[in-house]
Amino acid sequence: MVDVTVFRYGHRIARDKRITTHIALVARAFGASRIVVDTKDEGIEKVVGSVKDRFGDDFEIKTGVNWKAFIKNWDGLIVHLTMYGEKINDVADEIKKHDRVLAIVGSKKVPGEFYSIADFNVAVGNQPHSEVAALAIFMHYVTDGRWIDNDFYGHFQVVPQKKGKKVVKRDYVKILKDEECSREVIDHSLKVQHLAMKIAERIQERGINIDMNTVYLASLFHDIGRSRTHGIHHIVEGAKIARRLGLPEKVALAVERHGGAGIDGRDAVKLGLPPNDYTPRTLEEEIVAHADNLTGNGYRNIDGVVKKLEEKAGRKAAIKMMGLHKKLSELCGIDVGKLI
Repeated sequence: MVDVTVFRYGHRIARDKRITTHIALVARAFGASRIVVDTKDEGIEKVVGSVKDRFGDDFEIKTGVNWKAFIKNWDGLIVHLTMYGEKINDVADEIKKHDRVLAIVGSKKVPGEFYSIADFNVAVGNQPHSEVAALAIFMHYVTDGRWIDNDFYGHFQVVPQKKGKKVVKRDYVKILKDEECSREVIDHSLKVQHLAMKIAERIQERGINIDMNTVYLASLFHDIGRSRTHGIHHIVEGAKIARRLGLPEKVALAVERHGGAGIDGRDAVKLGLPPNDYTPRTLEEEIVAHADNLTGNGYRNIDGVVKKLEEKAGRKAAIKMMGLHKKLSELCGIDVGKLI
């Protein structure tokens, strides 16, 4: 499916907060990967973040981004949604041929140069109407309607029914059981999740942005590959299972990269893993990996963990783990071990 980024131009905090929030929620619900807003608005970031935390997905939002700099560095197709453009049904097939699409959605009157920098000026009808509706129909076309079957893997799930409202809390442990994870693996995974969330919450409290839903899911599913093997290949098998289940790609990558403090390409070959670099690259991936490092059947002291790792894998691996522990401790403002 096409990877769509939505750029909201001309957001005015006093006037557009509600409509821009709806643009962001439509972008998320209809399958876009992220939204970028030109004006800094922490209120909208908070609202969208709350929806993500409750209902899931790894959708990204960033506000306060200069449109000229962003578009200059954009590597992909640019689509400008405007009532003066070509009909969506005439150009949708051509747009879908591209892997990355930037959809520009204006608030106030856009600069004339938008029409020239866009690869496509696209109209969802040539009459005045809401930009929220325009974005929704555009996303429906470029995803071939597949957005409707997305599973967002949030804490809560709305259950469709003829009458009434039904929202249930997701039973993720059941997924582990259905994949035939042992009771020991499930207990360990719940302990890792508990510690990972403590670390993530501590870092978030210090003003650093964390994708809490990714940490929540990845820490619980990090060892799902142990339903197939307990060797190091469980990280690869786990990522395969995560993708088959339709979990967000951020979660699958965290599962794949949670081994120790990371396994580089050279060590991967030595261990018989498929050639790749399995080093955690995002803060969320690092949190999951290190919460796992500090968790066995119970929680473990970092000194003991490093000592055993050095005996088993050598000084290089031990130094990497100590570096990860130090980094997360600095971000937490307290030694991570004290959060146990």
